[in-house]
Amino acid sequence: MRIPALVIAGAALALGLTACGSAGPSGSNTSGSPGGANIKIGMSVSTLNNPYFVQLRDGAQAEAQKAGATLTVTDAQNDASQQVNQVQNFASQAMKAIILNPVDSDAAAPAAKAAERANIPVIAADRGVNGAEVAQTVASDNVTGGKLAAQELAELLGHKGQVVVLQGVAGTSAARDRGQGFTEGIKAFPNIKVVAQQPADFDRTKGLDVMTNLLQSNPGINGVFAENDEMALGAIKALGAKAGKEVKVVGFDGTPDGLKAVKAGTMNASVAQQPALLGQQAVAAAIKAAKGEQIEKTVAVPVKVATTENVDEFKIS
Repeated sequence: MRIPALVIAGAALALGLTACGSAGPSGSNTSGSPGGANIKIGMSVSTLNNPYFVQLRDGAQAEAQKAGATLTVTDAQNDASQQVNQVQNFASQAMKAIILNPVDSDAAAPAAKAAERANIPVIAADRGVNGAEVAQTVASDNVTGGKLAAQELAELLGHKGQVVVLQGVAGTSAARDRGQGFTEGIKAFPNIKVVAQQPADFDRTKGLDVMTNLLQSNPGINGVFAENDEMALGAIKALGAKAGKEVKVVGFDGTPDGLKAVKAGTMNASVAQQPALLGQQAVAAAIKAAKGEQIEKTVAVPVKVATTENVDEFKIS
């Protein structure tokens, strides 16, 4: 049975409706029009319990439909071992290419190596893979994004204050690179002190819990950088009436909920990614790799800071 799925476009590309079919309890597949490339691609997404990765998947499905490829998507549910099993299954199903959005950049290496043994090219999407070769890594420029977040937060604070950092899933390249960029960027403002950094695993509920605890141990903070919007939204709930006013909040991703919070003034800014574009580019690269064509080893997708002043330029759904 086929049902239409609305694609959320992350870039000014002409996208239409995709068609999704059931592929078991943990996956779906999208097949293109007859006479297309007839290329089967497997895609393992770290979690579909996060709107950002839903947009990543939707962009991938749109590109597969457009190109005439067949895309099978599975949800690893933030379980690295489950993701390895999914990639091994893709290899046994004779996929021509695999798109891997790692749960953990280190733990993803066995999955990538399993594909390599089967001579199947792997495209790493949004997060890199450590300890294994992949055909291409397509991701946002997270280091630059972290620096932009530091600069934006510093401006909001008047170049002085105490801030906390809510970190993403340890071991992911996104968390590492965003944290690195923020640390490098905030060094330019010696009157701003990072008083605490704590993981909240890119999760909204954990962001609420961690922020609640950090407020108790650091009552003087006036700034928060969350390495994704979900954690920022959790922090906002913990901050209550202080969010966006007494305590400035900067997130990362530019998700629909994050942008709504920016528009409402509870989140002061978000470093906006283009997840649908990431998905599209990952599929385009997978098709080329499956055909044996040369592709670039890395593709960095630009990011842009969304603020209350320019938020209307971004797509909010």
